[in-house]
Amino acid sequence: MEKGEPEMTVEVLGNMESNRQEVLTPSTLEFLASLHRRIEPSRQRLLAKRTERQSDPEIIKDFLSETAKIREASWTISPTPDDLLDRRVEITGPTDAKMVINALNSGARVYMADFEDALSPTWANILDGQVNLSQAIEGTLRFVGENGKEYRINKDRQTVLVVRPRGWHLQEMHVRVDGQPLSGSLFDFGVYVFRNYQRLKERGTGPYFYLPKLETWEEAKLWNEVFEVTEDILGMQSGTIKATVLIETITAALQMEEILYALRHHIVGLNAGRWDYLFSIIKTFRQSPMAVLPDRNQITMAVPFMRAYAELLVDVCHKRGAHAIGGMAAFIPSRKNPEVNRLAFQRVIEDKEREASQGFDGTWVAHPDLVPIATQVFDQRLGSQPHQKHWRREIDPISAQDLLNFHVPGGTVTEEGVRNNVSVALQYLTAWLKGQGAVGLFNLMEDAATAEIARSQLYQWNRHSTRVHEGAMINRELLEDVIRQTVEQLPASRELSIARNLVWEAIFHEPFMEFITVPAYEKWLSSEYLMEVEKL
Repeated sequence: MEKGEPEMTVEVLGNMESNRQEVLTPSTLEFLASLHRRIEPSRQRLLAKRTERQSDPEIIKDFLSETAKIREASWTISPTPDDLLDRRVEITGPTDAKMVINALNSGARVYMADFEDALSPTWANILDGQVNLSQAIEGTLRFVGENGKEYRINKDRQTVLVVRPRGWHLQEMHVRVDGQPLSGSLFDFGVYVFRNYQRLKERGTGPYFYLPKLETWEEAKLWNEVFEVTEDILGMQSGTIKATVLIETITAALQMEEILYALRHHIVGLNAGRWDYLFSIIKTFRQSPMAVLPDRNQITMAVPFMRAYAELLVDVCHKRGAHAIGGMAAFIPSRKNPEVNRLAFQRVIEDKEREASQGFDGTWVAHPDLVPIATQVFDQRLGSQPHQKHWRREIDPISAQDLLNFHVPGGTVTEEGVRNNVSVALQYLTAWLKGQGAVGLFNLMEDAATAEIARSQLYQWNRHSTRVHEGAMINRELLEDVIRQTVEQLPASRELSIARNLVWEAIFHEPFMEFITVPAYEKWLSSEYLMEVEKL
């Protein structure tokens, strides 16, 4: 090492008791450090570009002119592995032991094990989740509930495991490489693939991933580099790692073909991540009165701009030989209330029938009870076929303006919508700070994406002095009153106090908070968190 050069080090700052040492072995840390040193400069450059785009949303007007040749050329992605050909129903959820077991036993074709929106990224959750997935691959994972009931993975289960790492914007502050925090994306991906690629190979499957929050084809290209470097280091055949990309941002929706092309040797499909997509629209066009949206429960996939988004995704995927996977119906059943159960099933059936008729090859559910419901819908559509990639629309192509016209016919903002958003934002963030990333509220499954919609809508409505359907103007006074009333109705806790301050800042302060979980994570980790709690 030359004099004056920074020392090359890897530090683990989190607690390494119990079985966590098996996760971060010296060889695993060496591998993570290799990824970091190769990828981090490009990650930082692309994150800076995100900030530039947010400051000037006027540049987001059309498909990219500089990549027109990619869209015009004739090409398809590499072949899809046999065990990912039939994806008619996928279940998603966090990586706690009970969820992993129930998901793999659910009968769904795919289980997306989530280290992102449905997981609160405590150090324990992250490391224990990695242990759970390794044991799940081996078939040894077990869980015993408080009532003594034991859960095990069925030996004959056919559900394929796909892992969603955190997005490019998130960091894992418990691990530092050369003095820098490690990317949460690289941590989740790197630990999983390094620990399990041989386990997966021995069982006839592979390292499969869902990639969240991408904004551009350049960010997809960076993931492609991660895959190529990993395959080289670990001695895998090129193209072994496979990914499905969630189209969750308005910029990614305008670059779907480019994203497929950038990952063409590693990608198998795109997913309509509808909730993050709505959040992206609100965030990106928050200054525009033309993009003020009504209550979120009124923004269904039948709304013109959401229908265009779904149809374009199917068009692009089938044109390029990729799977088109539908989005999440947030409704969850109730085993105690038959009427809630009936309505949840009815709405899920309607949602999945729409997706199947639009040409989607599969869909998402969040609860095991919904797997047979969604499966029946797609069985009726697909029959014995594993997918419907041959299906094509026979009407005019989707234009950029179809995606960017945010009018919602008959849409209104209501007082109930304001109160619901406040309650969801506060309750979800409180649960997140307590270590729970997926929360059932008002018979809907809420995660970080839906909480982001709730708080960003409040910001937008306040900024544009929107009037509720009942007549009152949404302003600081009204929102302060609703926040106060909601806090008074909830059980007092340290986490609620912190959540209240974060939601307050997200609604009223500038600059706009890009992701509310980022400052929440920082408060969580620092002594500032406890100091602030004491002040309250």
